[in-house]
Amino acid sequence: MPYLSLIIPVYNEEQNLPLLYEAVVSALKPIKKDWELILVDDGSRDKSIEVLKQIASKDKTHVRVVQFRRNFGQTAAIAAGIDYASGEIIVLLDADLQNDPADIPMLLAKLDEGYDIVSGWRKDRKDNGLTRTLPSNAANWLISQVTGVHLHDFGCTLKAYRRDALAGFRLYGEMHRFIPVFAHSVGARITELPVHHHARQFGKSKVGLERTIKVLLDLFTVKFLLTYSNKPIYLFGGTGITLSVLGMLDLFYLFIRRTFWQVPASTSPLLLIGVMFVILGFQSILLGLIAELLARTYHESQSKPTYTVREIFNFKK
Repeated sequence: MPYLSLIIPVYNEEQNLPLLYEAVVSALKPIKKDWELILVDDGSRDKSIEVLKQIASKDKTHVRVVQFRRNFGQTAAIAAGIDYASGEIIVLLDADLQNDPADIPMLLAKLDEGYDIVSGWRKDRKDNGLTRTLPSNAANWLISQVTGVHLHDFGCTLKAYRRDALAGFRLYGEMHRFIPVFAHSVGARITELPVHHHARQFGKSKVGLERTIKVLLDLFTVKFLLTYSNKPIYLFGGTGITLSVLGMLDLFYLFIRRTFWQVPASTSPLLLIGVMFVILGFQSILLGLIAELLARTYHESQSKPTYTVREIFNFKK
């Protein structure tokens, strides 16, 4: 069982891969422990898979290659890498050489201080400020405020994890950047360190402004999963009660106006609004009850606990 599993998603990076492999080998020599390099080809259209096979044939001790049938996205590639990894420590890294493999020993040393996750922070980014850095900073601030996990750089792939910090959740969409958020929800101890960042030498970036929009949409999902997945009635029921109360107040106002000032309610649009709010509120409460049943079925059918344990003491095995 290797101590470290280094996972690198690959998509059209044929020119970077030989340099990347050399940099990884050079960076991991000082750790003096067994390691494996898992390269996940995410349906590359260039000659990346041929280069990966050459590297794997040259270094059968450390290199593993996973090839997708088509392009599934970075999150899917990371999820596959984690599934195939066998190390107790997992490190994620981009294949474009903008992250520096030489920073990995520094992250591992920080893990040894008792943290479960060490996140890289590209403090001095070498990207376009208007189209990359500025939207990223805005997204990082928003994610920190919404989730309560305060990191400067959720988008930096270079992160080190203890394997048990990655248990209990699956990754979908663009969710890989939210791994620290999910891990924090089950009690993981998280810190961050500034890491080096280099300008891209070969190939083109696969990230654009549309990624920021996807992240914002995923943030809604993350917030729901973290806050209401175990008690969805709090969301649907709270919304339903609010709508019902507003609707009844509106109808009560129409009743008072009709009783004391003889203003007919049937000619006012407030009547339709009040009735609609009451109906929507009742439906929202019913949806909350259905969601409660689904949540309980989900946990009980999979024997999925609603808590996580870090350690136990004085129990017989």
